[in-house]
Amino acid sequence: MLRPDFDDIYMELAVNLAKRSHCIKRQVGAVLAKDTRIISIGYNGPPAGTHNCDEVWPEVGCPRDSKGGCSLALHAEQNAILYAVKNKTSVEGATLYITLSPCLACSRIIFSMGISKVIYLNSYAAYKGIASDEGVDFLRRFGVEVEKFDKQLTNVTHMI
Repeated sequence: MLRPDFDDIYMELAVNLAKRSHCIKRQVGAVLAKDTRIISIGYNGPPAGTHNCDEVWPEVGCPRDSKGGCSLALHAEQNAILYAVKNKTSVEGATLYITLSPCLACSRIIFSMGISKVIYLNSYAAYKGIASDEGVDFLRRFGVEVEKFDKQLTNVTHMI
């Protein structure tokens, strides 16, 4: 019997979680795991209790902030980290599985929270059309292990 490894399981879950996002621009999912156990999950979108972008602004998404980004959205990794901390779960030493490599701001949070490893599926730089994955560069510079997930996902119903 062929058993999938945890990296495959958690990345497939992150891809499937991304489908829960209400963002009309980009759907991103995240899984935080520690010692082979899931400690938190997240996907990008507005904070609970605010507006769902695809319902309130179905054609254009949420209003833009002064830098052109979503004015309401939390990133998937932010949601996963915040949920864990809100429920008094330590993320120190955890591994973050995410469908899009973290932006620089999220990377600072990841580092500050003591997450030791990040495994990502797609490049934030390629998505944004920028020269490099600044967040990945930051994490590596300060000792966080970062890997691009390059295996085939077999248990995902629809790739993002």
